[in-house]
Amino acid sequence: MGSTFFYIILCFIALTIVAASAEEFKVGDAVGWRQPSQNETDLYNHWASNKKFHIGDSLRFEYRNDSVIKVAKWEFYHCNRTHLASAGKDGTRTMNLNRAGTFYFVSGDPEHCKNGQRLAVEVLPLHPISESPPQPFSQAPAPSPLSFSASVSSAVPLAFISALLISVIVVAIAGLA
Repeated sequence: MGSTFFYIILCFIALTIVAASAEEFKVGDAVGWRQPSQNETDLYNHWASNKKFHIGDSLRFEYRNDSVIKVAKWEFYHCNRTHLASAGKDGTRTMNLNRAGTFYFVSGDPEHCKNGQRLAVEVLPLHPISESPPQPFSQAPAPSPLSFSASVSSAVPLAFISALLISVIVVAIAGLA
């Protein structure tokens, strides 16, 4: 009974870590998703350049009398959309970033797109466990070959640790049945 409680707690911790690592970004921050003025045609490129997007994050577009469409690279650069599958005019739209690579978004109004209302974001792999910078190299003595100490690097992907914890839980539960 005690081991079952332990595995339930372990599962809860693993799921909390995964859920807490994703971020939702409001596109444009306070200005939202709107047609830029003539002097700010680089508004959304500048906004994205100050952010790091990872798999699992999402973009929230807030707008009035407009829309946002997820498009292919060619459609992005030419403001010419051939697909309307991702269009929406409800005032708020959330787009999930579910893979690494570049995502392209444009206004549903081609003139707005030509005036700079478009956004390209580069999505990185899963969030690292720690955002701390790497430590400088030190000339510490090499560990003894007989040393069995091990440490988990902060660079170990969160997905690996989560998968490992979930595997342990599944095996434990299967053993209890």
